Amino acid sequence: MTLETKTDLSDQTIAKLQKLIRANIDSFDGFREAANEVDDKKIAALFVELADQRSAMASKLQKFVEFNGENSEDDGSVAAATHRIWMNIRSKLNGGDAYAVLAEAERGEDHIKAAYEDVLQETAGSAMNDVLTDQYRAVKAGHDKVRDLRDAYKAK
Repeated sequence: MTLETKTDLSDQTIAKLQKLIRANIDSFDGFREAANEVDDKKIAALFVELADQRSAMASKLQKFVEFNGENSEDDGSVAAATHRIWMNIRSKLNGGDAYAVLAEAERGEDHIKAAYEDVLQETAGSAMNDVLTDQYRAVKAGHDKVRDLRDAYKAK
């Protein structure tokens, strides 16, 4: 068994990184779309901040895939595109209502959080564990911000 390094990742680890690249691209696209749909400027600013964070996270993972001689993912998933269409329709029906947009954003955050949890479990001991753990912390913090804002708007 060879010791995995960041420049000599296993095929399994690379596949898992590709999964997280897609999830981050999906998150970036979703937050960018949500920022355009919500009427509340504070929430829109948070969504732009989270979109930028997810773009940077995807780029970092793409570099590790490319360091390993593979072509990295550069597109999101069909399921996420469908979710963004649903969010757009729901937002239009609710007139850019902050709660409705936050509820959909939180659903998207559940997806990326679960993706990181799965990959961290499946690649335990990987050379990428430190990077993935740091990114998971950022995803969890973003998820919790969106959830807390959603709950605050629900109480209004």
